Amino acid sequence: MRIATWNINSVRLRIELLQRLIDEENPDVICLQETKCVDGEFPLKALAERGFVHAHVHGMKSYNGVAILSRVPLEACEVQHWCGKQDCRHVLAMLPGGVELHSVYIPAGGDIPDPEQNEKFAHKLRFVDEMTEWLAARRSRDRAMVLVGDLNIAPLEQDVWNHKALLDVVSHTPIEVEKLAAMQGSLDWTDAVRHFVPETEKLYSWWSYRARDWKAADRGRRLDHVWVTPPLKNTLKSQKILRDARGWEPKPSDHVPVIVELDLA
Repeated sequence: MRIATWNINSVRLRIELLQRLIDEENPDVICLQETKCVDGEFPLKALAERGFVHAHVHGMKSYNGVAILSRVPLEACEVQHWCGKQDCRHVLAMLPGGVELHSVYIPAGGDIPDPEQNEKFAHKLRFVDEMTEWLAARRSRDRAMVLVGDLNIAPLEQDVWNHKALLDVVSHTPIEVEKLAAMQGSLDWTDAVRHFVPETEKLYSWWSYRARDWKAADRGRRLDHVWVTPPLKNTLKSQKILRDARGWEPKPSDHVPVIVELDLA
């Protein structure tokens, strides 16, 4: 089973790019973040034409929004809310074979890495803490689970273009890295991409729109992740980060799709 995750930055604006992803990579399941679309306007027909007839979408106008799109049936579809907000950041569903799949969009956190000065950053930290506590209390490491999404944290030194320069930049600060590590440890999650790629190798999934030439500057960060619980670790077959998608026309997202293949037969 090929599972793709992508912060698409508006599903309606980039439906052609989503169709290109389907045509070129043939995923079985696609998880999206930042769909920026109310549920009634989600382009389900265009996706059904390519075999994605099952969908669990949860969106709002202009902001946030998450979705699970699938060629295979989805069951037990749920929505989770965090920090007392209903801001469309977490959906989950059961895949065939009893695999629980989560599509998550952690808040970006603003620009100032101080929770007392920046409520957006405080919200981000609370969000991660609440998810960590919920996972530890409500789920078991023996449950087959996949968690994917734009987690908006680049945890490793080689997940950013310059570790020292970004230590005080939101997405790579020590407190964010510490809290994400606690969430990963909550159920002994395996970082599916780093399972294949050594931690010493540079790896990015996001390049800012601010760079005049993103490819030449190559100032990226790995913000998009795929995690699996222990029962699925040995089913991991491959990973792919579609770097070239950062240049897809006409209007690329600043994130690129991440694809992981599992042997769930």
